[in-house]
Amino acid sequence: MKNNIRILRKQFGLRQEDVANALNVTRQTINAIENNKYNPTLELAMKLARLLNTTVDELFILDD
Repeated sequence: MKNNIRILRKQFGLRQEDVANALNVTRQTINAIENNKYNPTLELAMKLARLLNTTVDELFILDD
């Protein structure tokens, strides 16, 4: 599963650390998600979408 987290995060001027602190996870977790090495839980995906002012569908792209 691919995602647009890095693009949207940079548009908001946020660092990985800023996102991690806002969501109570580690910066390493955000890094792993951005690099498609970890798929977040539904709860974390929804929190990411809310933080980045988008929807889960727009944030994550399911590979066919």
